[in-house]
Amino acid sequence: MNLTDFDYDLPPERIAQVPLRNRDASRLMIVNRSTREFHHTHFSKIGDYLPDSSLLVLNDTKVIPARLIGNKSETGGKIELLLIEEKEQDTWEVLAKPRRSLRVGTVIEFGNGILKAKVVAKPEEGNCKVHFVYQGGFSEILAEVGMMPLPPYIRRPPNQEDTLRYQSVYASSEGAIAAPTAGLHFTNELLSKLEDIGIDSAMLTLHVGIGTFQPVKVVNVKNHKMHAEYIHITETEAKKISNARDADRRIVAVGTTVVRALETAATDGTIKSFTGESELFIYPSFHFKVVDALVTNFHLPKSTLLMLVSAFADIQLIKDAYKEALIHDYRFFSYGDAMLIL
Repeated sequence: MNLTDFDYDLPPERIAQVPLRNRDASRLMIVNRSTREFHHTHFSKIGDYLPDSSLLVLNDTKVIPARLIGNKSETGGKIELLLIEEKEQDTWEVLAKPRRSLRVGTVIEFGNGILKAKVVAKPEEGNCKVHFVYQGGFSEILAEVGMMPLPPYIRRPPNQEDTLRYQSVYASSEGAIAAPTAGLHFTNELLSKLEDIGIDSAMLTLHVGIGTFQPVKVVNVKNHKMHAEYIHITETEAKKISNARDADRRIVAVGTTVVRALETAATDGTIKSFTGESELFIYPSFHFKVVDALVTNFHLPKSTLLMLVSAFADIQLIKDAYKEALIHDYRFFSYGDAMLIL
């Protein structure tokens, strides 16, 4: 399976740079896998198309202000860090720019010195490790000096609005460095309306990591290795999902992260509590054991997210859906519009 199978042309102006004023005002394309037909509506109307008594499964991960811009203590040179993963207490794997100017022992200061990072490892290839020094709580200091890690295709600096909008309304478990964007369209009011018509929800956690930003570099996509991401599904939520399946209710995954979490935790089609990391790579030919329908945004060309969506439908149907979206002026990527694949 070739990487070019997942390529498409996207005019840069179709990449959403800012969120809409109202979350659920986004457009929504209904993609029917059986009839291969498309229907256009708005996200606020999603309840009209979800299967009766279906169960929404949401990812409650919360994006941390993982982008840090500071200066080297010795020279004042500007350094930008993106936090990737805490390896041990206050020691993080980071993506550094410019990496070449760093060496082991370099100290970087943020927020006039209220947070300092000392480089403790710089492998020849890959990311650096830094150890942070500060007084007080790390989360509180990060909230003061850090910024939301907007994807690189959003060509502007993050602002105060992003602090709220690059986050789902139900985000509660801190640890992601990118938002599970399918959930950005939901409001508390919409979730309440869905519950009123018999569509309730379950929660799980998958902390979105650096893999979201990393391109697939191999020609044969089967040779791609996913970056591990942390998943947590409680026994209570796992039982809720399993009970819904036993009652023949449809499981609707809100986002590709939820698909990966559910399919990782599935044992013979049964969801059980799960805590750990997953490197599950879903691409066409994957056999889905749990997910019946998918809410998802429009994804980057040649991305693992597009491969997952193509596995859930099929490559040609997704290509046709993306062409349809371009014809009808849909907005793409994180702050863009969505599709519901049934």
